[in-house]
Amino acid sequence: MRIANKDAELARLESMRAFERKLEAEGFSFIAGIDEVGRGPLAGPVYACAVILPKDCAIMGVKDSKKLSEKNREELSAIIKEKAVAWNIGTADEKEIDSINILKATMRAMKDAVNGLSVKADSLLVDALSLPEIPLRQLAIIGGDGLSISIAAASIVAKVARDALMREYDLTYPEYGFAAHKGYGTKQHIDAIGKHGLCPIHRVSFAAKFAEAQDTH
Repeated sequence: MRIANKDAELARLESMRAFERKLEAEGFSFIAGIDEVGRGPLAGPVYACAVILPKDCAIMGVKDSKKLSEKNREELSAIIKEKAVAWNIGTADEKEIDSINILKATMRAMKDAVNGLSVKADSLLVDALSLPEIPLRQLAIIGGDGLSISIAAASIVAKVARDALMREYDLTYPEYGFAAHKGYGTKQHIDAIGKHGLCPIHRVSFAAKFAEAQDTH
């Protein structure tokens, strides 16, 4: 991606290393940033990604995945995976979400993402949540995908991976428009549920009310 002012971008990236610097000052070396994508949709899995970046890694353009275009996310995801010390994705599907609730499913996916890293993390930076089942030093950072370069990198990799899966689901269930909305509750999606009912990848605990609302008309 094109960066207009490289000096300003490097300064921005440095500002996003404050939490990494804090853990480095405590003696930690393998700091994993963790973020999730897909807590809110009516369909599909939740994805969590853990990324350990090299110290002083500067990947131009890395920021909260929601503030990037799809093209830029895909470009950056490839660069992040190439440059990372380690990265891994954990998932929890719609059945698990319905069974144990979205928060527990998200935390389980995050735990799997960390535990599956090819290089063991010694500390964690987590977007908004704490992971009590992982006995590592960790910081839970509200809005972490906009404040930590490691969490931002994780958000990008997770978003690109989940979006790709939802495009695949669109081929199987084209009537719902998953390629466009990725399972989120847009009017298009809710109208499709009203017309066609639920499909196998819908989260019943999230989406059943929209099917039921149609049945009452």
